[in-house]
Amino acid sequence: MTADLRLVPTAFVTWVAAWVLTTYPAAAQPAGYLLAASAVGAAALSLLLSSRAFREKSCSTAHVFSRKARPLLAHAALALAAVTVIALAVLRVEAGRQPVIALAGQRAAVTITGTVASDARPAFFGEGYTWMLDIDTLTARTVTTTARAQVEVASPSEPPRYGARIEVSGDLRLAKPGAMAAARLTAGGWQAVRAPPVVVAVTNAMRESLLAVTDDLSAQARGLVPGMAVGDTSRMPDDLAAAFKTSSLTHLTAVSGGHFAVVLALVTGLATTMRLPRAVRALTIAAIAAGFVLLVRPEPSVLRSAAMCAVVVLGIVLGRPASALPSLALSVCVLLCVDPWLSRSYGFALSCAATVGLVLLTPPLLERLAPWLGRSLGFALAVPVAAQLACGPILILFAPSVPTMGVLANLLVAPAVAPATLLGLGATITAPWLPAVAHALAWLAGCATWWIAAVARWCAALPLARVPWPGGIGGAIALAAATGLVLFLALRRPPGIGWVNARLDKKSRRSLLAAVAVVAVVVGSPVAVRLVLRDGQAPEDWQVAACDVGQGDALVIRSGPNAAIVVDVGPPGSAAGICLDQLGVTRIDLLVLSHYHADHVGGLAEVLSGREVMAAWVSPLAQPEPAAAQTIRSLAQAGVTPQIPMPGGSLLVGEEPWQVTITTLGPGAVFGSESGSEEGDPANDASLAVHLRASGPGGALNIMALGDLEESGQVALLTAWRADPALAAVAAQPVHVVKVAHHGSASQSIGLARALSPQVALLSVGENTYGHPASRALNLYAQSATIVRTDDCGTAALTLREGQIMLACTSSPRG
Repeated sequence: MTADLRLVPTAFVTWVAAWVLTTYPAAAQPAGYLLAASAVGAAALSLLLSSRAFREKSCSTAHVFSRKARPLLAHAALALAAVTVIALAVLRVEAGRQPVIALAGQRAAVTITGTVASDARPAFFGEGYTWMLDIDTLTARTVTTTARAQVEVASPSEPPRYGARIEVSGDLRLAKPGAMAAARLTAGGWQAVRAPPVVVAVTNAMRESLLAVTDDLSAQARGLVPGMAVGDTSRMPDDLAAAFKTSSLTHLTAVSGGHFAVVLALVTGLATTMRLPRAVRALTIAAIAAGFVLLVRPEPSVLRSAAMCAVVVLGIVLGRPASALPSLALSVCVLLCVDPWLSRSYGFALSCAATVGLVLLTPPLLERLAPWLGRSLGFALAVPVAAQLACGPILILFAPSVPTMGVLANLLVAPAVAPATLLGLGATITAPWLPAVAHALAWLAGCATWWIAAVARWCAALPLARVPWPGGIGGAIALAAATGLVLFLALRRPPGIGWVNARLDKKSRRSLLAAVAVVAVVVGSPVAVRLVLRDGQAPEDWQVAACDVGQGDALVIRSGPNAAIVVDVGPPGSAAGICLDQLGVTRIDLLVLSHYHADHVGGLAEVLSGREVMAAWVSPLAQPEPAAAQTIRSLAQAGVTPQIPMPGGSLLVGEEPWQVTITTLGPGAVFGSESGSEEGDPANDASLAVHLRASGPGGALNIMALGDLEESGQVALLTAWRADPALAAVAAQPVHVVKVAHHGSASQSIGLARALSPQVALLSVGENTYGHPASRALNLYAQSATIVRTDDCGTAALTLREGQIMLACTSSPRG
């Protein structure tokens, strides 16, 4: 059966336009006028060509032309109309955002009244929570105004309930450009104004009661049962979350089409068995879908599934079955018209891509696999292959590696997914009223999730579970091209056992060899470093390690059998200390604290505990003052007097063969100036930047650690190098490894990245709302380097063997 692609170009144009207009909202007004006029013109021309008068008066050639042009003009008119609506939506939202953005640019103190628009999540470093708030009124400098915008709130206090109306005070900061949130608000606390509406309160009670009835279950069940039932991953163990990411199973806890399919298949089956009339059946499905959206929250992937469900329900009402691809295209157009910022959501993009892959790729893959495996097993294998092929290029944009065990993991867990989801939902629905029944259902769901967790951990522990791949747009295009070529070579011949057997003709053999060659190039060509293991242990000859501390920095450079230089100690918590324990570090020859932000000095107590610290270097700018004072006190209690190194100052530490020469290249910008980034502050550009030459049994690695320098600080640093011959000589050495500045934020110097051109770019990053790492940073460094991320690799250990950099991805120490 041929796929109906007629609405796909319209959806594509709509998506691109939404992304452009949300990136450049100033263009929305002139674009809206132009597009509206174009849409009217295209529609009028289409109607003219369709009119009887034109057909009667036109010649045969013109008649043929009009017959072919009418559908094109109709689709063009539809696309232009959709983009016009998007432009108007952007103008409306921007009008409400501008007062908030203006105050955020001044870092004003404000009081906001609004409705909580998301469930709270733990802060990405330090204590507290973050959540989204839809603003109703805003008070600044004693003036209260009505505003229509969204802000991201961070507060150390217990979070409010979803849907509640609250009042919160704090300081505004600018959000990332293009984000739906107009600003970020740092608040001390909040006050309730009104409880959530009754329907929302019921769903809140269900979610909270589900957490209560699963509290005494095993660790995996405490995390996975709520995760697979309602998308609540707040209690997922860190090691299990990392295993899910490595084995491509994170979609199981991100409620989307799969969950809707399971729920609605059950509802539809029951409605059909009960012989409900068509209208009643449609209303039942619509009501349950709406309730499910409220229960799991209207995240982008949920909205996509709900919109397609609405199209299906409409088809039931009209008595016409809805095709998947037109339903998806229509859903995309409608949702982007309502919320253009969905075009920037990775979750929405992945949900749509997975649907397209399942619709377009599953049938031809099944035709190839069925003769060998049978239709049932062939279908079970074709589905994850299709989804992974479709989603791969998008996943590369924020995780530059290719999962090699994703298909196997999804195939193995498939039998347990539906029981875990349905039993978990049963527990959710009954938990507020029948906790004993809910506990029993949750326990049964936990049996299903035990298998899923076991598969995730086993697949993640296999060698080469993820293969490094270039990041950014270039890496995505390369993977898409390689995927397309492999599919072309694999699917172009008719299906059947004879496609690959001993009697292959010459042309078939060439096609098969070409496909194998492409796969070999895909797997092998982007690997500038070699992955040697993933078993929770660094190799015995490790030379440098980026500890997985979440959203923070902790870089360890070996200077002896049990000694190291440590650059930053991560956020509050034990992660950095555990990492040093796993690496066997009992003596710190030099502790470098690049600056005093919590995600760089928060783990100091745990790092100092049980270890001897010989010396410490600190940033010359003691900001934020409370954190700086606490850091100095902690070092003093450990008997360490910190020093502020001068640019160009060097120190040789360690013992053969692990000696390390460290040179201070200097902080970035002038202290007290505003950072070059909207998300930064002067402390970032006061970060110590250091060059380390780390010797080992296999040779020396040159390492550059850039702290949290913003673009302005990086430019100043590069200028200082070029002006000082001594610094220039150090910086001119070929760089093997760069610890990318500020967790890969968008504020990066092109000149510095090109000057360094490292072989490996380390990104110490965890879950965050800042957009770290940004595509801009990934693209800059992917031109020369293999991108290694701690949120993907865990603690990343590097060593030099026979002239080749070896990478060991270990399991995460968090938790």
